[in-house]
Amino acid sequence: MSHVFRIAPLLLGLSSALVLAPNVASAQDSTPKYSNEFLNIGVGGRALGMGKTQVSLAQDATAGYWNPAGLLDQKTKYDAVLMHSELFSGIVKNDYGAFSMPLDDKSAIGVSVVRLGVDDIADTRDLINEYGYIQYDRIRYFSVADYAVLLSYARRVGNIEGLKVGANAKVIYRNIGEFANAWGFGIDAGVQYDKGNWRLGLMARDITTTVNAWSINSDRLRPVAGDSTDIPANSTEITLPRFVLGVGRLIKLPGEFTALAALDLEMTTDGQRNTLISSKAVSIDPRAGLEIGYKNLVFLRGGVSNIQQVKAFTGSDEWKVQPSLGVGVALSGLRLDVALSQLAIEKLGGRSQTNNIIVSLGYGIK
Repeated sequence: MSHVFRIAPLLLGLSSALVLAPNVASAQDSTPKYSNEFLNIGVGGRALGMGKTQVSLAQDATAGYWNPAGLLDQKTKYDAVLMHSELFSGIVKNDYGAFSMPLDDKSAIGVSVVRLGVDDIADTRDLINEYGYIQYDRIRYFSVADYAVLLSYARRVGNIEGLKVGANAKVIYRNIGEFANAWGFGIDAGVQYDKGNWRLGLMARDITTTVNAWSINSDRLRPVAGDSTDIPANSTEITLPRFVLGVGRLIKLPGEFTALAALDLEMTTDGQRNTLISSKAVSIDPRAGLEIGYKNLVFLRGGVSNIQQVKAFTGSDEWKVQPSLGVGVALSGLRLDVALSQLAIEKLGGRSQTNNIIVSLGYGIK
């Protein structure tokens, strides 16, 4: 247990130093909030059912996304995960796939692919022909989609048992039909430390900043008659680092039940956000999750995340959280995880709730 208290200050100190370090890019106009935000929605039915508390817990192919250091605790030789979810009544499709394997007893590799997109968007700029009549066969359709490929590597280092490090090299492609696209490149780094039933983790996303270079097709992005909107120029978009510090604890319950509790603190550096702890230097969003297991076969999960202060219909400020629930079944290497997450969306006269169902399938081969 003494190692836990020696490692915890190290992780806290590292995260604080990185968050508070001066960043020249933050003063540039090309550093917007929520850049590449599609990579922060989360992946995997287990993780999303637990409120996205996975930085200290991930131990399968999804670790390439949550914390690549966790790839070293994979329980099978090969592991693969597929996920599909739909947001806002199916308008937005979120798909994910990952594969991982050990290289030897001290290292492991993985690859992850993420796509978030809206398909079949109608381009009606040519709906009215040269004679002033509506001509429906002139409607064209396009997609807006964000893609990311993460190549992960993890390794055990030093003489401290349970200490692991990992890193991602990621390639990002963002596409808006024939009108614009962007390529981006970035690096993530992660640490995990295990001691007994305790697990600690730190994930640094976009640790070197991630730069997206946007290319605009001005010929295709022509305005309609009477529209004075300026066509944007080619530009670069910089994603600033974010850090997630996590702790987890496994508790054995009577019978063959177990409880796995986790807490993550996500720290963003791209300006003041509407989070529980909010400042211009750093904003901190806490998340909590719990998983109850029986014989490592059946799991019931719950979590809370996205704590925000919102304006109620009465005009007063209220704190709201995003709850999530999930169930999982693991049998003969096959894992089926389903999660239900409740999103709050704005509507005229107040806020409403919409449910997001996430389904993921994993398979491990010994």
